[in-house]
Amino acid sequence: MNPASAHPLQPELPHSPAAERNAPHILLALQAWLPAKARVLEVASGTGQHAQHFCSAEAGWDWQPTEATAGPLAAIAARCAGLPGVRAPVVLDVLDVRAAWPLEAGSCDAVYAANLLHIAPWAVTPAFMRGAAQALRPGGVLVVYGPFIVPGEPLAPSNAAFDADLRARDARWGLRTLPEVQAAAAQAGLHLAERRAMPANNLLLRFQA
Repeated sequence: MNPASAHPLQPELPHSPAAERNAPHILLALQAWLPAKARVLEVASGTGQHAQHFCSAEAGWDWQPTEATAGPLAAIAARCAGLPGVRAPVVLDVLDVRAAWPLEAGSCDAVYAANLLHIAPWAVTPAFMRGAAQALRPGGVLVVYGPFIVPGEPLAPSNAAFDADLRARDARWGLRTLPEVQAAAAQAGLHLAERRAMPANNLLLRFQA
């Protein structure tokens, strides 16, 4: 989930400069963590740029994009057209307890989300963790990208400003602390296995059962 504008070369499609910048760095980590053939469920695919970038580089990945509402789905499908590894995007609202998650339970090598937890009410975090734990196969990984507050470590001024802006836009939003995210994951049976520092003061977190 990234703030988006029109793509300069494809003005009909939304485009996130941040997603374009961070995709190569995230891809390197995913290539280290995932097999050459992997089934991945992406939650909150935004513009679809990550699905496009990752599956252009890894033809063996079977990627399922999702969004919380139907509005962005057509643009995601258009951006990823021609990539056989990218499935048709579908709606996934993690707070809808009545809705089944796409793909069979226990069938995913990875569940992936970028810039989701801080641009959503807190209730999304535990619901996301529970759903991810059910979707993953044994040995699968949950990968989460974004800015976090880490107690005992200085908060970058840019992240502090971003946090204030988010909370001004919606009081339910804001950067999450790493311990509270870890606690929500632990309640779902997932533990933090690796934390990688990423450009622009973001983190990439790998959780496993």
